Amino acid sequence: MNRRTFLQLTSAAVSAQLKALADTPIPSATLGKSGLRVTRFTLGGFHMRVRGEENGIKIIHRAIDLGVNMFDSAAKYHEGESDATYGKALAGGLRQKILLMSKAQVRDRDGAMKQLELTLKRMNTDYLDLWCCHEVSTHKEVDRIFGPGGSLEAFVKAKKEGKARHIGFTGHHDPTVHQRLLDGYDGWETVQHPVNLVDPHYLSFIHSVLPNIRKKGLGLLAMKSNAIGNITKNQIASIPECLRFTWSHDIDTLVSGVETVEQLEQNVLSAKTFQPMSKKERETLLARTKGGPTGSKVETYKVKEAGAMHRVHSDGETA
Repeated sequence: MNRRTFLQLTSAAVSAQLKALADTPIPSATLGKSGLRVTRFTLGGFHMRVRGEENGIKIIHRAIDLGVNMFDSAAKYHEGESDATYGKALAGGLRQKILLMSKAQVRDRDGAMKQLELTLKRMNTDYLDLWCCHEVSTHKEVDRIFGPGGSLEAFVKAKKEGKARHIGFTGHHDPTVHQRLLDGYDGWETVQHPVNLVDPHYLSFIHSVLPNIRKKGLGLLAMKSNAIGNITKNQIASIPECLRFTWSHDIDTLVSGVETVEQLEQNVLSAKTFQPMSKKERETLLARTKGGPTGSKVETYKVKEAGAMHRVHSDGETA
């Protein structure tokens, strides 16, 4: 049996299982104090657009058909084309059936507001269900966000005007940056950060930030369950292990990137059939992954160790 035949059979088997589970909803959770009820799987906005607009629209439509209700994007993804793909895919009343989020990486008030207006225009909508301060990586950025004329003022203004129903922030570089954002403003409603089976071994968001997010009652969107592909690339763990580990933590939803309808269907099936890992299972898995490659060589989006030579990954890159 060649690889293509194997993949076709696997896809057929997934489709058959999804059909059998058609009446089984995707598990959902309340996204913290935002009050939004979200599916535990959120469609990632970058990867769905990697293979072009037409493919992205197919993925979005299939996700809606399968019961996904939370959809991610960002102004910087594909230079705005991810936002625009949603604008085309959600025409004809579909926008009102789902929850839509996007993000802005500009750190000043006026620039962030301009970015929001452009996002709304591209998405062909009057509002976002969630608007996030995107990929905050350094303490200098936190200073700018919170300073006079900083982008926090735009997020507060957007919510007051109804252009963003809820607001939050995202990042994956440094947990201490997340903690400063948490401590600096009580109006955030959601946070997004990595949750995966190598994170606990280096600059862990799971150990440091996650409990504080939950103490404040904020919604938690997990990301980087496969460390942008580096966990499977380094043969540290399988995709099913990655997904199960992430969903077994105290998160509300996992923002997961897929580039094909087949990958989408596999992830939705995993969500529908998910069984939480026991504490012992998680400990066993972490003991195993601790012995393999860890640190910023795997999580290339985190602060590098002294002497590390690789390039730091930025959100919205495929590698």
